[in-house]
Amino acid sequence: MVKHYSNFNIKNIHRGSIILIGNFDGLHLGHQKLFQLAQSYKRKYNLKIGVINFDPMPKMFFNKKLKNFRLSNIEQKIKLLNNLNVDFVVTKKFDKKFSKTKASNFIFQILNKKLSSKFIFVSNNFRFGNKREGNVSLLKKYQKLFNYKVVKPEPLIKSKKTVSSSLIRKLLEKGNLDKANNLLNRNWSIQGIVKKGRQMGKKIGFPTCNIDIKDYVLAKPGVYAVKVLRKNNLKYLKGIANLGYRPTFNQKKILLEVHLFNFSGNLYNKLLSVEFLKFIRKEKKFKNVNQLRVQIKKDLNIAKKTK
Repeated sequence: MVKHYSNFNIKNIHRGSIILIGNFDGLHLGHQKLFQLAQSYKRKYNLKIGVINFDPMPKMFFNKKLKNFRLSNIEQKIKLLNNLNVDFVVTKKFDKKFSKTKASNFIFQILNKKLSSKFIFVSNNFRFGNKREGNVSLLKKYQKLFNYKVVKPEPLIKSKKTVSSSLIRKLLEKGNLDKANNLLNRNWSIQGIVKKGRQMGKKIGFPTCNIDIKDYVLAKPGVYAVKVLRKNNLKYLKGIANLGYRPTFNQKKILLEVHLFNFSGNLYNKLLSVEFLKFIRKEKKFKNVNQLRVQIKKDLNIAKKTK
C-alpha cells in the first residue's frame, strides 16, 4: 500500500529513492509509460519510487478564476498511484509561502537534504521555484554535487498528438468521451458526496443523486451512461447521469445528477465514484416537463444497453 505524506519529512526507508515530480492529473497513458520506466529503474537499482505532487495544482493556485480544471482529485490520484506500484507520495500544500521557495533551495533542502533523491524524473518543460526560475538545466547543474541523476522520458505520441492532461480536458469538453477514456486507459470518473437538492428528478419520476463537481473539469454538458461505485462497496450500479445546468428548470449552477437503475435506498452524504461510459446527447431545454420525461425514457433505453 502506498504511503502518503503531507510534507517532505519522510521515513528513512523512503529516503534515497527514485523521485517523480509533477501534477500527474488523471494518470493517463503518458504518465503510465513514465511509471513503467521508473519501475525498470526500481528493479535495476533496487530503489523505491516516490512521487511529489502539489495541492492545489500550481496553475489553479496562481489563476483563481480557473475553477473547473482537475481530471482527478487527490484521493483518486493516490489510488491510481497505488495501482502503479508507487511506494510513497508526498502531496505538498501549494500556498503563497511555498510558491516563493527559491529553485536552488528546492534542490538543496528538499530533493537533496530531505529526500536524498537518486533519480529525478521530470518532463522537458518542467519549471519550479519562485517565479518558475528553475528548470531541467538547473537540476542537471547540481546532479553531480548531490549524487542524483535527472531522467527526461520522451512523451507518448498517439495519432500524432502528445498524450497530456490538457488534451484529455479538451476531449472531455468537446464530448469526445471515448477518446478521453482511451487515453486515460480507463473510464473518466468524478468522485463526490451526495447532497440533498430540490428533488425535481423525484417529482417527475426519476429520482437522482445530486453531486457537486467542485473543481473537476467541466465535460460537455449533457446526458451520459454511467456506472457508480459506493465507498467500501465492490459492486457497481448502472445508471444515467445529467451533467449540466438543467435548463428546463432554469438552474445556473453546474451539477451532476445520477439516476441509478434498480436501486432503492438513501445515499445522502455518501461518497460515490461516477464513471462515465458513453456520451448520449448534449443538454437541451424542453418546453415542458412532459417533453423532458419522454426524452429521459429514450435516454434510459440507450444507457441500459451501454456496457
